[in-house]
Amino acid sequence: MNGLDALLVAAGAALGAPLRYLVSRTVGDLGGAPPAGTLVVNVVGSLFIGLLVGGGTTGWPLALVGIGFCGALTTFSTLALELWDAMADGRPHHAVANVALSLGLGLGAAWLGWALAAG
Repeated sequence: MNGLDALLVAAGAALGAPLRYLVSRTVGDLGGAPPAGTLVVNVVGSLFIGLLVGGGTTGWPLALVGIGFCGALTTFSTLALELWDAMADGRPHHAVANVALSLGLGLGAAWLGWALAAG
């Protein structure tokens, strides 16, 4: 990775992180529980990554959109915190459901994106 790639990653992240925040807030404002916003951004980000990789995207577009934008849009740390909160609140079934949905839908979305782009 060169200096330009690092700047492209930063530019993509500068768009992805605020969008993650806005989506999570919007889902919450619509009555969704906090994990719902995280699930939405993680699944959408997984779909985008699948489309990029399946389409053979490399170089600066992958740095900007794949690593920067999608990397900042998706969030493992928030998922981990939400799982911790569910366990601490005595809701282990919510934590298990969240993990199952996040992994199942995220992997499914990545595969779907790859399949659509790879043709």
